Amino acid sequence: MTQHFFSRQLRFFMTASAPCPYLPGQFERKVFANLPFSDGADVNDALTQAGFRRSQNIAYRPACEACIACVSVRIPVADFEPSRSRRRILARNADLSRDLVEAEATMEQFDLLRRYLNARHPGGGMSDMGWLDYVSMVEDTAVRTHLIEYRLPSEDDGPGRLVGVCLTDLLHDGLSMVYSFFDPALERRSLGRFAILDHLHQAETVGLPYVYLGYWVQGSPKMDYKAEFRPLEALRPWGWERL
Repeated sequence: MTQHFFSRQLRFFMTASAPCPYLPGQFERKVFANLPFSDGADVNDALTQAGFRRSQNIAYRPACEACIACVSVRIPVADFEPSRSRRRILARNADLSRDLVEAEATMEQFDLLRRYLNARHPGGGMSDMGWLDYVSMVEDTAVRTHLIEYRLPSEDDGPGRLVGVCLTDLLHDGLSMVYSFFDPALERRSLGRFAILDHLHQAETVGLPYVYLGYWVQGSPKMDYKAEFRPLEALRPWGWERL
């Protein structure tokens, strides 16, 4: 099928059926399109609002035949009030520095990613990711994107130890958290949740109304944390609505 966006016509394709990584016994299919280099950022904006996610220069969305569990979700920034537990997470990570850097891969980031994947997602779809794969994930893009690095306090005159990274797209109506990873040894810090709270703060600071979290899959332990952030808006066939 085709749909016209901006200066070019997008061509959409379907993947073959494959085992679902989130729900045992289910199978997934995705519809995807290549983002154009000429106006990729604007196309990415429109497709994100329509429930797509970006991976490098591809935008994709679930198109499963027998399941509709994957739901696009976003947090309305103006209405979010951190709970007591969220304020504790912010306090535990108040010593971290946050740096916005260009979307350029480093070996320091890749080493952290490998430790994260080995501890949190062994045998998963990204478990065999190599250095060049990571470079492509970060740098192969035609959209407005950047990295956020979180570091412990420095013990000398250099940068502190890297403990978290988030690849984030800048949309005209919000921030889209494409992928984040963190030091699995620092579980008490709840760095994944902290990254979401920090992005909410960033969006509020620059006046953006939403933080896009990607897909929430009800019943998947890997995705339960997203439902903890309320209020939360979900994309339904008739548009975005509060959960």
